[in-house]
Amino acid sequence: MTTITPLIEHPDLDALLDDIRKRADDCEKQRHIDQDIIERFKAIGVYRAFVPKRFGGDERSPTDFLRLIETIAMADGSAGWVASFGMNPFYLGGLPMPTIEKVWADTPDVVFAGAIFPVRPAEVRDDSYVVSGRWKFASGCMGASLIGVGIKPETEGALPRIAVMPAESLQIDETWDMIGMRATGSHDVVAENVIVPKEWSFIRGGDITLTEPLFKYPPLSLATQVLAVTTLGLAREALDIITSEAGARKSVTGAPNLGEREYVQIAIGKAEAKMLASKAFFYQATEAVWDTIMAGETPSDAQISLLRLSSSHLTHECVGVVNTVYKLMGMTSADNSHAMTRIYRDASLVGQHAFMGEITFRNAGAMAFNHAPYPGYL
Repeated sequence: MTTITPLIEHPDLDALLDDIRKRADDCEKQRHIDQDIIERFKAIGVYRAFVPKRFGGDERSPTDFLRLIETIAMADGSAGWVASFGMNPFYLGGLPMPTIEKVWADTPDVVFAGAIFPVRPAEVRDDSYVVSGRWKFASGCMGASLIGVGIKPETEGALPRIAVMPAESLQIDETWDMIGMRATGSHDVVAENVIVPKEWSFIRGGDITLTEPLFKYPPLSLATQVLAVTTLGLAREALDIITSEAGARKSVTGAPNLGEREYVQIAIGKAEAKMLASKAFFYQATEAVWDTIMAGETPSDAQISLLRLSSSHLTHECVGVVNTVYKLMGMTSADNSHAMTRIYRDASLVGQHAFMGEITFRNAGAMAFNHAPYPGYL
């Protein structure tokens, strides 16, 4: 059996991570990741990770990809967030097969950004949709070659769809101005009467055309996981920062440095335990679903619920870890020139995402009592 080298062992990854760390502040100020970093993401396999081998892709496992995003997020949360959209074959895979063949005809390293909400009405004209409107939160749009937007065809009984078009068909309005993940370039995109052939659209949340076992993995759960795992990278980086810097900080009063204070030692011990426990739950749930798929079976609702539950749990625990480190470091971490400031803000933003809300815990709890979760959970 052929052994596949994990993505986090790519020979060029360490140099890329070092460069991302050095440029994180500059990318944050300009509010997007530099294009040359996107190109290097392509080179290490971020965007072909989930592309089927028949189209030149690597067809990686979910765990392999998630560990890569975790690692990139240690260098910079925004870079990890943008790289996470390497899961795009789970979106583009909903297109008709002739269109899919065109998407990856020249290269498997296609960068896709999606702006699904709000869903805009689209006129049906012959075999095309006329797409106009403004959509929010198109993360990674500054480096994308294809962008998808949410539409509702103006025909009786039509379901919401994603219309996919070349990035140059849209205008990017640089509106993204949030507390964290500022370098994700999650700007608004604007279309004015763009003609999108019907075959370049797919039903939002519909079946995936691709038949490889990989695409039996629950796509909505994976979309949640790739974002949640960025907080794991942020928490790991925060813990590494405080332990590496504590010894060098002497109190002006002559008190012990941070690493010598018992309350700090206790807090960091608890934080490490929380992070590692939530990480274990997260990857255990992932592997359980993947093993089920590899055995030729369909993941159960209970297994899918654990994917969602472990994602929200990971996010909240890791945001808590980052908050702990931020507070323990005092005024040092509040300095905008210090990496902890950015980490603190980035983690806070992920915790605000709808995927990570309290509703996840409600849905998981409802299923524990044999009640149905709200639509969109499974």
